[in-house]
Amino acid sequence: MAFTLYSLLQAALLCVNAIAVLHEERFLKNIGWGTDQGIGGFGEEPGIKSQLMNLIRSVRTVMRVPLIIVNSVTIVLLLLFG
Repeated sequence: MAFTLYSLLQAALLCVNAIAVLHEERFLKNIGWGTDQGIGGFGEEPGIKSQLMNLIRSVRTVMRVPLIIVNSVTIVLLLLFG
């Protein structure tokens, strides 16, 4: 397999899919990354853990419908062109 733009986009899609399927109650809470941890006070900068949790929540919220569409297009392209 050659390193092409399509393979790079497919790898990025797989990473976004991996972020999207992480569930807080089933997986993230077991490793200590639940929603109740990392809450700072007013004026404090959020730590890396809370920023990553916000990123995971945002990806799950915003990218739900676009991921379904992009995954469907990727599957069709793979079926048509191998």
